[in-house]
Amino acid sequence: MTTTPQITLTSWLLIALLGFVWGGTFLFTEVALTGITPFWLAASRIGLAAVVMLALWALRGFALFTARPSASDILVLVTIGIISSALPFSLLAWGQQYVTSGFAGVTMASVALIVLPMAHFLLPGERMTPRKVGGFVIGFIGVVVLIGGQAFESTGAAMETAGRMACVAAASCYAVSSILMRRLPSVDPIGLGTVLMLIGAVVMLPAAFLSEGPPPLPTPKILAVLAFLGLIPTASAAFLRVYVVRTAGPVFMSLVNYQVPVWSVLLGALVLSEPLPMSLLYAMALILAGVGLSQYGALKRLFQRG
Repeated sequence: MTTTPQITLTSWLLIALLGFVWGGTFLFTEVALTGITPFWLAASRIGLAAVVMLALWALRGFALFTARPSASDILVLVTIGIISSALPFSLLAWGQQYVTSGFAGVTMASVALIVLPMAHFLLPGERMTPRKVGGFVIGFIGVVVLIGGQAFESTGAAMETAGRMACVAAASCYAVSSILMRRLPSVDPIGLGTVLMLIGAVVMLPAAFLSEGPPPLPTPKILAVLAFLGLIPTASAAFLRVYVVRTAGPVFMSLVNYQVPVWSVLLGALVLSEPLPMSLLYAMALILAGVGLSQYGALKRLFQRG
């Protein structure tokens, strides 16, 4: 890992791919929830992903740290494993019972705004500048415009405040885990992604059993959806996320959070024939302008090389 983030054409392609994959996850999640409970859905995704990733890691000889890790490195690794999947998945599953989907979407978009000041103080090469701040704020406004009236609507639920706090806590988990991941010493990305998912599975499986009892017996259709969720947006995306954070940095990685709601709306229109809101064009313009402004230096270097 280099001190200064290395943002290349591959970096841009990977965050575009991650935005598309995670944006489409909502469609499959809605189908899965018709045949399985929320916590067991999260546990199934993480558990299956962990098994697949473990097999791949075994083929690489279980490579992990380049040098012998310290006790603090191990502690940080365990912490990242908990707060990068198991904890935020659980918080979101619980919190979304009491808040609107729009509020949850805006909360996830706020990951970028949480990462920015943290990276400024904790990571070399991630200095916060007025241009970068302006770009991230413009992108966030674009997400709010896309979600529209649902962004801050109240459900009237008695536990709504607690639900909102859970969603904010989940977003903070993603932000903190990205910062900690970048601070780890030299490590094999396949091994790191696998260990993080294994830790998440160890936490999530008993948590699902304690909160929801034994898992329901899913139909073949639900099993197929769970297999997709475990293999693509969980296992494959976990490897890509680790690679992007370790090479291009958590601030750049957080740009994915602005893309996810856009892809979610577009795929909903294409697959489910949902109407496309007029706000989509304004939102996309704001998001693209925000990304361009915040990453002006990286884009300039990229096109100069081309």
